[in-house]
Amino acid sequence: MKKFLSIVMALTLILSLAACGQTSNNENTSISSDSTERLESTLDTDNPNTSEHKILVAYFSWSGNTEDMAAYIAEQTGGDLLEIQPSTPYPTDYNECGELALTERDNNERPEISNLPESIDEYDTILIGYPIWWHTAPMIIGSFLESYDLSGKEIYPFTQSASMDTEQFNNSIAFVRESAAGAAVHDGLFARPSNTEAIDEYLLTNALVR
Repeated sequence: MKKFLSIVMALTLILSLAACGQTSNNENTSISSDSTERLESTLDTDNPNTSEHKILVAYFSWSGNTEDMAAYIAEQTGGDLLEIQPSTPYPTDYNECGELALTERDNNERPEISNLPESIDEYDTILIGYPIWWHTAPMIIGSFLESYDLSGKEIYPFTQSASMDTEQFNNSIAFVRESAAGAAVHDGLFARPSNTEAIDEYLLTNALVR
């Protein structure tokens, strides 16, 4: 009789352990399924937070200051970098260059660009950089912007100058808005190339960092 009871208790214990093991396996399967669903959700291609915007960082630079600024911005945003090059280079002499720039401004000229891309349709966001020349943007910036249909594109100007005069900066933004017909021209960035903190803040505020 004792032997029979021992056998019954042993069988009961084995069945109980088997049931516990089955429950544990079911719970683990459920957790794994939930984790997969959450992972698939984060990879949803319809999620706007995972979509990518194609960025172009186009700039004109004479002394190299705007070039430094543009290179830093392209690095931070992951944008493609394009230097706007005039067909006839500006004089390297400061005074001669200034005189030519003033004539172009007074005559509202549009200097020819030697490396003008045939199309920039692939870009939906354009950061356009330039120095301040005679209280506004260089006329070659107008040449670039007016060469394309910019309807629906987002434009972010960035610039710097020796004087850092706010009125001149505002004049340049007005010129960009006039030249970029159909585009949404946002408030620009006015900072020295060495002021990476201000540049970073602008890029972050406008959700331009990658």
